[in-house]
Amino acid sequence: MFGLEHVTVVVVTHHSAHCLAGLNPLLQHCPHVIVSDNASNDGTPGQARALWPQAQVLAHPINLGFGAANNRALERVTTPFAFLLNPDCEITSEALLALMDVAQEMPEAALLAPQLVGARGQAEVNYRWPHTLWTSRGPAAAGPACVGFVCGAAMLLRMDRFATVRFFDENFFLYYEDDDLCLRLFKARLPMVVVPSIEALHRSRGSVKGHAPWKSEYVRGFHHAQSKLIFEQKHGTLSQALLQRRRLLWSTGLALPLRALLFSPKRLCRMWGRWMGLMRWTPHVAH
Repeated sequence: MFGLEHVTVVVVTHHSAHCLAGLNPLLQHCPHVIVSDNASNDGTPGQARALWPQAQVLAHPINLGFGAANNRALERVTTPFAFLLNPDCEITSEALLALMDVAQEMPEAALLAPQLVGARGQAEVNYRWPHTLWTSRGPAAAGPACVGFVCGAAMLLRMDRFATVRFFDENFFLYYEDDDLCLRLFKARLPMVVVPSIEALHRSRGSVKGHAPWKSEYVRGFHHAQSKLIFEQKHGTLSQALLQRRRLLWSTGLALPLRALLFSPKRLCRMWGRWMGLMRWTPHVAH
């Protein structure tokens, strides 16, 4: 039977000190923890070391991006499993152990995920089939089910199944890195399983606080646009990516004046970030 000694919990942080108390009920019980911090300015690395003396805290001097920071941590994992957990997610040690019990029953599964629920207890749609192939329809899973994508906010990885597909593509700074990883697993016929009876609380968009919330919204919009086009080119064609860019420039250009008139600063900053991300995107050239 697997125990907490068989899993390393990996948390990527960026101005996430406000989330650490919510992570503590789980991490205080875990002997293997890696906090990969992307240049936080709110004391996150020091507070993490104080809360969890057993943890490895990687304090990166610059923001490497979500995928790259996860990769730096995953390079250090020596346990059979790694559990990737966003700072804005909370899960009990009992739930993590239950997820590992399912992993023991399904040794072929490369990745397992809990059901994410929002702050009011509503189930989130954190799994589906690859959207590049077809649109998911129908009722929610009633029991453990093979899927084609799970949200990267909470993922249990069976480490030995990643020898060929590896981990995150660092061309994705933020967003779509989980889509890319799951699609590569799907194409390699490495099963991904969602377990709806096991839940994790997800306070969506709650990972980053910092001193400049409008800047954070701009960054979100910028990288969401960039990553969408990177994904489109990687898993489609350059022509598809260029067409998508034109469509998004058109829709964003129409929406920007409306956001300005309604004066929603956060949404305006996010929309402006999207516009700039689209304008500054350059196609990847293979060497």
